[in-house]
Amino acid sequence: MTASSKIALVTGGSRGLGKDMALSLAKKGTDIILTYNSRQDEAQAVVAAIQALGRKAAALQLNAGEVAGFSTFAGELTKTLAATFGTDHFDFLINNAGIAGYTPLGQVTEAEFDQLTNVHYKGVFFLTQTLLPIMNDGGGIVNISSGLARFSYPGSAVYGSLKGAVEVLTRYMAKELGARGIRANVVAPGPVATDFGGGRIRDNEEYNRQLSSLTALGRVGLPEDIGGVVAFLCSEDARWVNAQRIEVAGGILI
Repeated sequence: MTASSKIALVTGGSRGLGKDMALSLAKKGTDIILTYNSRQDEAQAVVAAIQALGRKAAALQLNAGEVAGFSTFAGELTKTLAATFGTDHFDFLINNAGIAGYTPLGQVTEAEFDQLTNVHYKGVFFLTQTLLPIMNDGGGIVNISSGLARFSYPGSAVYGSLKGAVEVLTRYMAKELGARGIRANVVAPGPVATDFGGGRIRDNEEYNRQLSSLTALGRVGLPEDIGGVVAFLCSEDARWVNAQRIEVAGGILI
């Protein structure tokens, strides 16, 4: 592997924002490992698109909320790094995998709370912990948060507060991993028109229009608005950017 050939692991990289992150990183010359939960066909299509850009790529199955499976995943990742990339370490971890939650505060069940917590906070914490031994010094972590950690929208109490926790965790990561030269930053998208949450923002014209009216640039986001910012944070141009939160939301509720 040449010194310029960096490797990024993008969780939830088979669709939506994660797909665009993976493609944006590949366009900047980074090789990609992406994870998927259930749609292997979608993941392999992204792998093919990355390979068409001239980069190496692979896809691995991962339930981002199932901590018990992380050690097995790390073993599979190590095998893939050796077989496909000719190395035993990777450079950038993008904790992107997520699920939606739109239940009003008074109706959230403990099961829903636990599922959201496992995916959006506990999973982020322990997956990062598990993979740190095979991350290269001088690499980086990008944790995906949400505009909902800054502003409040009914139904997002659990999701938004968990993203707030991830933002605090990111600062601790930056502090504790600084000795290894590993940077940790947050990208916080605003509303984006994807299939996330059943395509709620993309497909509901009235909801889309309402969110657009709250945004300085007059529209909701698109996946391609987000991936390039993640790619920037995984580049040499961002070598002095650390412990920062970048909201990529077109100026919503400012």
